[in-house]
Amino acid sequence: MGNAPTISAAIARGLSLDGVLLVVDVARQRLRVLTRRGMWRAFRVSTATRGISADAGSHGTPPGWHCVASRVGTAAPMGQVFRSRRRTRRVLPSAAWRQSPASEDLILTRILRLDGLEPGVNRGLGIDSFSRWIYLHGTNHEQHLGRPASHGCVRMANRDIAALFTFIRGRKTWCWIG
Repeated sequence: MGNAPTISAAIARGLSLDGVLLVVDVARQRLRVLTRRGMWRAFRVSTATRGISADAGSHGTPPGWHCVASRVGTAAPMGQVFRSRRRTRRVLPSAAWRQSPASEDLILTRILRLDGLEPGVNRGLGIDSFSRWIYLHGTNHEQHLGRPASHGCVRMANRDIAALFTFIRGRKTWCWIG
């Protein structure tokens, strides 16, 4: 992760001292969770099959600095299906978290919604991560983690997104994608 930022760089840019930095390494399809105490954990992820792009309609994963603008799913069971950030009546059992590629692409378990922090990069007309509804979220395609497979969001294993969701509770959290 040659030019990936450090927690010190994030704090210098305005992240609080007790904040959390999520570093998404698109080339390696990994997410590292950093605090001032060091790396908490690393997770396999899936970013966009179409690569990095902030452009609306590109289905790319937007680059650069973001903040976690909202957390959705606090009391939801593992495998909860969400549509438009609302719980549906469906809860997928863990056996269904590795469905075939032809099956529907679902948002499961928890959602961390991102908001771009860089005007002209991931914030603004035609390139806005927040208005593109870019998330970190659980998936029903866990078998694809570790390689690009999403439509722009950062997919995570359901147990991993639940653990991350709990870890960042009450802490200002930024995400860097690159």
